[in-house]
Amino acid sequence: MADLDGLRMHYLIAGEGPLLVLLHGWPQTSHCWRHLIPELAGEFTVVAPDLRGYGLTDKPRSGFDKRTMAADIRALVHSLGHTSVTLIGHDRGARVAHRYALDHPGEVDRLAVLDIIPTREMWRRFDTRTGLALGAWHWAFHLQPDLPERLAGADVAGYLGHFFEKWTVRRAALEVEEYVRAFSRPGALRAGFDDYRASFPDDAAHDDADWDAGKRLEMPVLALWGSSGLPAGVPVLDVWRDYARDVRGAEIPDCGHFLAEEQPDVVLEHLRDFLKAG
Repeated sequence: MADLDGLRMHYLIAGEGPLLVLLHGWPQTSHCWRHLIPELAGEFTVVAPDLRGYGLTDKPRSGFDKRTMAADIRALVHSLGHTSVTLIGHDRGARVAHRYALDHPGEVDRLAVLDIIPTREMWRRFDTRTGLALGAWHWAFHLQPDLPERLAGADVAGYLGHFFEKWTVRRAALEVEEYVRAFSRPGALRAGFDDYRASFPDDAAHDDADWDAGKRLEMPVLALWGSSGLPAGVPVLDVWRDYARDVRGAEIPDCGHFLAEEQPDVVLEHLRDFLKAG
């Protein structure tokens, strides 16, 4: 546990070397990286925190905009004695990593984003033509005050189970019970929904301001997505190339949204190539 100006953050840590931080998404915790951590720890100091509001980390009533959540991770990085970091993020964690890289570009060596396009593009493309409005309907639902907690709280396993079933190809690869336990803790459902509630207008305003100012990512960016993942119907690399100068990536075959659990060996191969590239 790290005490970050009053926020107690739980994290996993293994290995020695340059710092590599893995950021999970919703509805998961740092547990989702269990296959990758021991493989990457041979060359890196690997840190996998539970984001603000998730897992064993505190669940405050505010601070779920990505700027604040990125500042949490930056404080953790500094508390561990590092000033530069490579970030690998999935889902909501990739949005935190994207904001970190925008706000502190000189401190981020490389950025890998798993199964997302930028938040700004999600809102711009939120229609039935791209399929995003159908696949990401929960974005609008989770923005609503109180109602998601009321409905999902009556059956946490049933609600989360819907996403683990619909968003996967290799469903047996996920340890669903671990995540159901995590989101059954007091405040956990509300905090996860607050993460989404910060997407609009707070995160949208920050993203639009950076876009209008011409800010783009300068560090190398790797984008990976599942063949049946959430952005599978979108030209993922073309989208990211509007937001970053140096983008590479690939579709992961036979894979849904949860890349690090459904296809860990394939993801690991792409990450190792990216981390070794000049």
